[in-house]
Amino acid sequence: MAKTEIIKRPIEEVGGDLKKSAWGAVVESIATIVLGLFLVIWPNEVIRAVAYVVGAFFIIKGAYQIINYFLVNGQNDFFNNNLLGGVISLLIGITLLIIGEEIANVFRIVIGIYLIYEALVRINTAIKLHAASIAAWKYVLILALMMLVVGVFVVFYSGAVATLIGWMMILAGIIGIIGDVMFVQYINIIMDKLIGKTEKNEDI
Repeated sequence: MAKTEIIKRPIEEVGGDLKKSAWGAVVESIATIVLGLFLVIWPNEVIRAVAYVVGAFFIIKGAYQIINYFLVNGQNDFFNNNLLGGVISLLIGITLLIIGEEIANVFRIVIGIYLIYEALVRINTAIKLHAASIAAWKYVLILALMMLVVGVFVVFYSGAVATLIGWMMILAGIIGIIGDVMFVQYINIIMDKLIGKTEKNEDI
């Protein structure tokens, strides 16, 4: 087997991993759009459902910790804090079930931070495309900056209601899909350039 083929193989595997990551990001963007649509169509129901699911999780966790505390004689273990942790988890869970829709602000901030994170990831992708001399890096960067603006808006605009958050998520999801598909289209070009550089270094 030629020496260059030994060097090529890892790079091609990297290309495959990049494609998987890119298509995975597309799936995440689609999920963002779907959740956004749910928020637009059923804003109160979605917020309430999130509160109930998270609340139920804390209640189950709290109940488990309390039961575990007594079953394993935790009261005799100086370092066992399951009883305290269980009570607190129960209180958090019950509170979430009671306040329900009041967690909209927390939900808004979490979604906004997620969108900001996704935007930063795509900005990093644009930088890598620029380093590989791919002309489309400008478009990827512009799309990423648009997503960043949407994320910042959702985080800091306290007046954003669930429906508006939903529309922002739909917009961010569409922006993400466009940028990710563009990246997938140029992965082969990036890999060809990397292979070319590797072969040139090998010749030297």
